[in-house]
Parts: sequence; C-alpha cells; structure tokens
Amino acid sequence: MVAMFAALSVPGQETKTQPTEQKEFRTWMVPNMDEGAEFYFSPDGKRLIGNAKYGNDTVHQVYTIGIDGKDLVCINHLGEDACSYYFPDGKRLIFTSTRDNLEMKRGNYSDPKDYPQGAELYSCKPDGSDRMRLTKNTCYDAEASLSPNGKWILFTRQIDGKLDLWRMRPDGSAQEQITFTPEWQEGGSFFIDNETIICRAWEIKNQAQRGMPMSIFTLKSDGSQLTRITTDTGTNWAPYPAPDGEHFAFVKVLPPHNYEIFLMSLKTGEQTRLTFSDAFDGFPAISPDGKLLAFSSGRDSKPGERKLKLYLMDISALGLGPKK
Repeated sequence: MVAMFAALSVPGQETKTQPTEQKEFRTWMVPNMDEGAEFYFSPDGKRLIGNAKYGNDTVHQVYTIGIDGKDLVCINHLGEDACSYYFPDGKRLIFTSTRDNLEMKRGNYSDPKDYPQGAELYSCKPDGSDRMRLTKNTCYDAEASLSPNGKWILFTRQIDGKLDLWRMRPDGSAQEQITFTPEWQEGGSFFIDNETIICRAWEIKNQAQRGMPMSIFTLKSDGSQLTRITTDTGTNWAPYPAPDGEHFAFVKVLPPHNYEIFLMSLKTGEQTRLTFSDAFDGFPAISPDGKLLAFSSGRDSKPGERKLKLYLMDISALGLGPKK
C-alpha cells in the first residue's frame, strides 16, 4: 500500500509484452481533491476512500469522495492517517491512524526503518461515527483490506523491524500471523477471492537501497502456498486484483525512474501497460465492475511540485468485470 513509494528509485526492467503505440485509455482527474494517494472503491463503485490533504491539513487524513468529485467527507481529524478500505457490505470502513498514540515518535509511512509504531487499525461507519479500535500495541499495523465475504481483515504488522502479513476478524479478534519469512518483507496485500491473497514483498538484504527490487506473490488465506509470480529483478509493486479473478494491476518502474501501471494475467503472465507518463503513476485500484481504474499521479503537478492527484481511467474495453 502506501508504504515505500517515496523511497523508490529504480533501474530498468523488461516486460513480456510492450505495446507498439503508447496511448492511454481515456483518463481524467477527480475534481475537488487537493492532494491524494492510494484510493479504493466502495462496493457499489460510486465512491473512493483514501489518504489526502485538503484545505488546512498538514498531514494526510482519511477521506471519502464520490467518483465525480462531490461530497468529500473527512473520516478522521486526529493524528496522521494511512491505508484505508471499505468493508464489502459498504456499511463500515477500516483505516490506519496514529490518533491514540500522539505521544509516540511520529515516524514515516514511507520508510520501513521508521514506520510509525503508534499506527493502529480502526473501523467506523462511512461518516466516521461509531469508531472502533481494532489493534492495541506499539507495532506498525497498517495496509489493511478485507476478504470479499467480510470474514477476515488482512493487514501488515511490523515487529522489531520485520514485516509480515496478519489476519483478524472484523471486530479485531482472532489476530493471527500468516507469513513467517525471515528473508522477505511482505505487505500491500489483498484478497483475490476468499481463499487467495496477492501481495508485494522485498528481500530484507535489499531494504532501503536505491532501486530496491520488489516481487509479487500469491498465497492462501492461511499463509500456505506462498508463490512468487514476478520473476524479473526490477521493482514490481502495489498489486491490486481485478474482479474477474484472472488479472491484477500493479506498478512497474521503467528506465530511468519511471513509475507506470501495468495489468498482468495470473494465468499466462502476460503484461499490458496502462499508463504512459513521465510523472509518477501508482496506487492502482480497479472498480468492482471492472470498468474504472483509480490511480494517483503527479502528471499535472506544477514544475518542482511533489504533489499527487487522484485520477480515473476508463478500462471497460479490457473486460475485467466479474465472471458470470
């Protein structure tokens, strides 16, 4: 999820397929969002939830917004927020915040050596009310998503510098570690279906180096059958599954340091490039009907400005909707 994007600067890497004409599908900026990154669709596809700075915000807070840019709602006003997601029934949200650990070192959500150890997970109603704290420790708990049936929350926890995937019930009970890989740092995970997870990981020996390689893995919901599905030595990051269960969007870094969004087939490994911009393009998410791609980009920033905006792309021609 949000972790690590600011620290990446990556050398070139090859793709299995490269289009002969560099042309994007129709793309537009979501209006009324000052600065935003890592947004995910509501179950009905009409709204997005993510991290943003708006108005007088000095740090990122969790907001929801209509896909038309209307009805902006701030979910939390205290502490510094990150990673957020909708419950599959749309009745609740989950988000990461330091709101209850303001006395702790602030940390940096983009630096794995300095992740906020006061980051906890919360759920609430779509208007921010009825807030429930789900984790209570001095670890980094973030990068949360839910299984399609709503039975499991999937998240990343850091203990003594080590990142692993965990799961728990929607009320915060039955917290269980599911990956145990001394050499890999897993995170940014999502359910492909109720039994299968996709995530990104990097090797600890490469952590924080310039051009840090990352790989994408799949595994079962209990942590078994961990399988690496990208094999190149470059950076493959921020995977997000398509509703057809057969593809996922992800970020690949092209030479010299160009972040672009690709689509990959889980069956064949074929890759298709979706964005064509010299600016940062990242944090892809696909709508529940498979017709829209949400992503963050710096493509319309002013010279010297490091600000990401929220965009939508019409990907209906790709046929990524749920299988009937």
